[in-house]
Amino acid sequence: MMPPVTTAPAQPRLHGRRVVVTGGARGIGEAIARRFSAEGATVAILDRLEPEGTALAAELGGHFVAADLSDPASITGAMDVAITRLGAVDVLVNNAGILKKAALLDITVEEWDTVFDINARAMLVTTQIAARSMRDAGTPGKIVNLASMAAKTGGAGQAHYAASKSAVMALTRVSALELGPLGITANCICPGYVLTEMGAAGRTAADVALWSTYSPLGRLGETSDVAAVAAFLASADADYLTGLAVDVSGGMTTC
Repeated sequence: MMPPVTTAPAQPRLHGRRVVVTGGARGIGEAIARRFSAEGATVAILDRLEPEGTALAAELGGHFVAADLSDPASITGAMDVAITRLGAVDVLVNNAGILKKAALLDITVEEWDTVFDINARAMLVTTQIAARSMRDAGTPGKIVNLASMAAKTGGAGQAHYAASKSAVMALTRVSALELGPLGITANCICPGYVLTEMGAAGRTAADVALWSTYSPLGRLGETSDVAAVAAFLASADADYLTGLAVDVSGGMTTC
């Protein structure tokens, strides 16, 4: 009788990947950090929320680095520390962002700059640092940026937010073109309505009920919905995808 054939269990999809997640202490970023860790990655979280980020990193066996993502010098220092602790960076997830609402005629220059500093400029700085590290190591890498459905649809009161997320889409396209020859892919995710701490103060139960009707699926997004797509884009399954803006909106936006 032939002995039974045994096969080694498959490794997790992100086994051995070294990942930096900005804004990873809570919300969508936390869900991404948890999903990546569950799939075998080691995660470094960059965030200003030190108690939450430190606790999550300890739980996941990863790293936390405090960073003010409105300050390029703080970002640079934090990225350097994160990459040193990880040993290298294979995946960068640019998740950090802020949401502010104001009528178009009421937006101040200072408010506009604050939204762009965090939602768009911070991604430029982290992308430059991560891509240079990937290039110098001679290994392929992945960049996953968080944009928004607002980049494509832009609602009233969202001029600065929607414009900053459109900038994320544009940055992603150019990153894909310029970094592709280095073996680095760049894609972005455009979530629809996802209930997190961001924007919680300004929404009501009636808002949630109304927004849910916008999706053919009849519900709003969960942070896990976004994390699942981020994990796919960070994995080898997406090696031939770059320059995409992937809607995770439950059909609120369609191709």
